[in-house]
This record gives sequence, structure tokens and C-alpha cells, in this order.
Amino acid sequence: MIKALLFDFDGTLVDTNELIIQSFMEVLGEKFPGQFTRTDCIQLIGPSLRQTFERLTPNDVEGMITKYRTHNESHYDELVKEYDGVVETLHELHAMGIRLVIVSSKTHDNIVRGLHKLGVAQLFEYVIGADDVTHVKPHPEPIEKALQYLQLSKEEVIMVGDNSHDIEGGQNAGVKTAGVSWTIRGVEFLQTYNPDYMLAKMSDIITIVREINEEN
Repeated sequence: MIKALLFDFDGTLVDTNELIIQSFMEVLGEKFPGQFTRTDCIQLIGPSLRQTFERLTPNDVEGMITKYRTHNESHYDELVKEYDGVVETLHELHAMGIRLVIVSSKTHDNIVRGLHKLGVAQLFEYVIGADDVTHVKPHPEPIEKALQYLQLSKEEVIMVGDNSHDIEGGQNAGVKTAGVSWTIRGVEFLQTYNPDYMLAKMSDIITIVREINEEN
């Protein structure tokens, strides 16, 4: 029986893709003029900022994170959009008694800010960001932390996300996973990680939960 859903945030509940791409383009364009294209920056979506800049700018990790966040936060309200059906689906899940948790590689405060912008902060009982754990997805720690808080078994939750880190993180923690077809990386890319379910639209998760729970 499914009692809780763990949601990624960026690219799953809200469309932050353009904001992320432009933020990477800004800071990497300044650091490495002409070397990073939009396509390159799309490939950077998913890992935490620390993971990304430890790889790209190992001698200036903190500085690059600060520059990225400054640009990102100043353009947040301008560029972030909600995906169709997300708010309605979250309200229906909550009304069904399904517990909702965010498990993201974004920082805790920025997740909360985004949830308030979306108008759904009150629906989520727990938020796990990059600064709440030692290891971010695909390491199982964030999902295991959610399970511990919820006091639920692995069989009672589904991890929902738009990127490989979400699917692999769920698999590494032993929970069911659901990919979303609106991933910027493309549904074919996400399917190569073999999620248990693939959502064509957010409301599909309601059907999945109901079908599983009716069987049990």
C-alpha cells in the first residue's frame, strides 16, 4: 500500500529549467567565455551545485556557487513556472491522505520558497534539501532520511522525479520510482533508467496510487 510520495522539485513540480540554464550560462560564460552552450548546460541539470562545480571549477567551488545563486535568486520570480495539473494533483493526493515529502538536491530554503510560490507549502509535511544531508541523490541517504521521518517501509512510498538521479536514488534506497515525461532530458533518456512508472501527466500518479492501494 502506498502511503507517501517523495517528489523531486526542479523539473518535476515546477519548470525551473530556463532559470537553471540561464544561471549556468551566466556564471560559466564569465568563467569560460564561449565554451558552454545551452545544450551543455542542460546536461548539468540534476546534480547538486557542489557536485557540478567541484568537477568544473575545483579551485573556485564556493565562489561559483555564490555567483550562481545570486543570478538564480534574482531571476526566480521572472522565469519559474508551474507545470500543468501539479497543484490540483497535489491537493487531491493530500485529500486522499497521501503524505507528501520533497526530496531535492536544491537547498532547503530555496525549496520552501518555491513551494510557497506554487501555493502548496502547507501540503508537504517534510522537506529534504541538499543542505539537510551529507550525500545527495543518487545516494540513498535523502530517501532513507525521508523513510525514517515518515516511519514507513520501502514498499509504502514512491519517488517521483524528472532526472536520472531521482530514479537511481529511489532504486538505491529500494523504493518504487516514477519518472515524468516532461523531463528536459527527454522521456527516452529517463526510460533507460527503468523507472517503475512513467507519468504522461502529473495526475497519472493519482491513478497509480489508487490502483496499487485497491490491490492491497
